[in-house]
Amino acid sequence: MKLASLKTAKRDGQLIVVSQDLKYAVKVEHIALTLQQALDDWDTKAPLLEQVYRSLCAGKQDKCFEFNAQLCSSPLPRAFQWADGSAYVNHVELVRKARGAEMPESFWTDPLMYQGGSDDFIGPYDDIVFANDNWGIDFEAEIAVITDDVPMGTEASSAASHIRLLMLVNDVSLRGLIPGELAKGFGFFQSKPSSAFSPIAVTPDELGDNWQDSKVHLPLLSYYNAALFGKPSAGQDMTFNFAQLVAHAAKTRNLGSGTIIGSGTVSNKQGTGHGSAIAEGGVGYSCIAELRMIETIREGKPSTAFMSFGDTIKIEMLDKDNQSIFGAIEQKVCKLA
Repeated sequence: MKLASLKTAKRDGQLIVVSQDLKYAVKVEHIALTLQQALDDWDTKAPLLEQVYRSLCAGKQDKCFEFNAQLCSSPLPRAFQWADGSAYVNHVELVRKARGAEMPESFWTDPLMYQGGSDDFIGPYDDIVFANDNWGIDFEAEIAVITDDVPMGTEASSAASHIRLLMLVNDVSLRGLIPGELAKGFGFFQSKPSSAFSPIAVTPDELGDNWQDSKVHLPLLSYYNAALFGKPSAGQDMTFNFAQLVAHAAKTRNLGSGTIIGSGTVSNKQGTGHGSAIAEGGVGYSCIAELRMIETIREGKPSTAFMSFGDTIKIEMLDKDNQSIFGAIEQKVCKLA
């Protein structure tokens, strides 16, 4: 099924069920007011929501209305936890190679993960607002899962059963602030501002055969200033699948229902090199930094600038019939008033 949250005066929005073709929606306050409420009692609420979904898709649901993704917040406007991994080790290797740093062998066996701010996600159509555009503003196209309660010590072999929903992510990064923060030895903070998620969160069964081995086997599309920038396959070159990422996060703590775990920037290793642009016949990139790394490796320095005020980014995933699965993230970079 497909779920979304309408923006309301209340912080957590209002849960709605959306039809498979994203044309219609219905409010379900009699089942759960918010997505978090549904996740907190998933075993009871999910079957009831599924009944509404089937009725809506069959055209038999009363009180439905036309769905407008621009009226939505991120499915969870705020979450108890947001942890982002780096499952595509090709991306990590690229970044390190460009600055002449060797990549530790452990990166292939032990996932990277950081804990991001989750109290104030921005909506899929909200502007990306900053005081300056000289901070190295970059988008990062990713996929994320939402879990139910995951007990501490859950192994990867059983972690997949705790994955309830999937979404797309724009994990906004400020590349110019990252080096200074990491040099302090205490991790990201200012350099990782609010992320945005697709308007729709879907249950894994909506992906059909494209959900296998806890991976999404479909291209993730990024359009930078309306031009196709990347279309890497999300199931390819994913060193750690979502079950492994969930298990990694739960190694030393319980994960509460509504925990969001991100994949990290989707990245494919093409041919003998690390990747190539769409114009070169490749699948492109899911962030500007990766293109800049290729330029640095090839030419000694980057030539593509990061995002400036007025630039736009669109992130979307289509099914085999070219229909949007999650709806799109469409954002513009704007100056803080």
